[in-house]
Amino acid sequence: MSHVFPRHTKLSPPMAVGGEGCYLIDASGKHYFDGSGGAAVSCLGHGDPDVIAAIQDQVGKLAFAHTGFFTSEPAEKLADLLIDHAPGELGRVLFVSGGSEATEAAIKLARQYFVEKGETQRRHLIARRQSYHGNTLGALAVGGNEWRREQFSPLLVDVSHISPCYEYVDRRENETSFDYGQRVAQELEDEILRLGEDSVMAFLAEPVVGATAGAVPAVEGYFKRIRQICDRYGVLLILDEVMCGMGRTGHLFACEADDVVPDILCIAKGLGAGYQPIGAMLCTTQIYETIENGSGFFQHGHTYLGHPVVSAAGYAVVQAILTRNLVPRVCKMGDKLDKALKAQFGSHPHVGDIRGRGLFRALELVKDRETKTPFDPTIGLAGKVKKAAFAAGLICYPMSGTRDGKNGDHVLLAPPFILEDEHIDEIVSKLSIALAVCPT
Repeated sequence: MSHVFPRHTKLSPPMAVGGEGCYLIDASGKHYFDGSGGAAVSCLGHGDPDVIAAIQDQVGKLAFAHTGFFTSEPAEKLADLLIDHAPGELGRVLFVSGGSEATEAAIKLARQYFVEKGETQRRHLIARRQSYHGNTLGALAVGGNEWRREQFSPLLVDVSHISPCYEYVDRRENETSFDYGQRVAQELEDEILRLGEDSVMAFLAEPVVGATAGAVPAVEGYFKRIRQICDRYGVLLILDEVMCGMGRTGHLFACEADDVVPDILCIAKGLGAGYQPIGAMLCTTQIYETIENGSGFFQHGHTYLGHPVVSAAGYAVVQAILTRNLVPRVCKMGDKLDKALKAQFGSHPHVGDIRGRGLFRALELVKDRETKTPFDPTIGLAGKVKKAAFAAGLICYPMSGTRDGKNGDHVLLAPPFILEDEHIDEIVSKLSIALAVCPT
């Protein structure tokens, strides 16, 4: 009998014993194509020799040194590498252990930044509905998924949520994509004014919405308008690239596709590619210098900040992404995956939308394509698709609650950057088997 506390107490998952390239292997020897990279994590696939060697080498040199006393060479090298390639004035990096920690750090830094500036009245956060920023209480409060929030709502701080930029569902028939984006972006200014124009400290959003809504990119011009509004009212823009960053959507930093630079940026998942648990919060030099010239101390921290072995793994991963030209490869293979998905499922009676960027793609499942009506949530469609795909040897990421936290289903795909053409064929064929469970 297992003493592990699993994600689901009524399920008994197989035991993973190995990984080779794009595949995970269970104890029976069955191979599963990792079509979602776990949760958009395993961007380099499994068993990468360079990353493994970097971890082994660092363990032999220095396993741990608390950042209350020391810095370390791997952390310094990784920070330099990230800032060398980061957009705009992002100039400092705080290393954490995952995406939720990165979000928590971003929220607390935003508040302390304004406290140090003497603007203590700035306390409000604004985010978007159908967003996801992590499972710790602060991150969950900022997230806009009602299903995840519901039972914990008495414990959550009050955060305002405006509409997502979700063109497939929300664009009106008489609107262009651009006009739609401007309309929903205007909700940010309206909410700032409602709360008090000098009382909002930050707006937080995913450049491409991940698990909660399924690879939803913003329309052209949306984030530029968001940036303008933030600048007008002195509000910090925090972008959450935990899932969509580190090359996943065809740019090392996902915000580059929208030609916008945040004040604070959160990354994780692909930063460590699953080889070690790592996340990071990047901030502008201006924010850092406000702390440096004020109290000099960011009142936040965790035991494993800047862990040397974890940082060594992250450095090896980012180096691999850059030196192997994997970002251009993501664009090339992402286009191929998109075309294959549209060829196979573009006329499927229950696939309403195929969307995403790079190797971050999703299919939204609907009962009726014409009306875009979702399936009855009591059917539990996402769970059935996941089970059928897994039985066929495909790991994908189906989720329910796509529309509002209760209604709607989608399937998220985030395969390793190293996949080949035959792997795309495998994804499509096995996903076809899985989607056969859709009710007719």
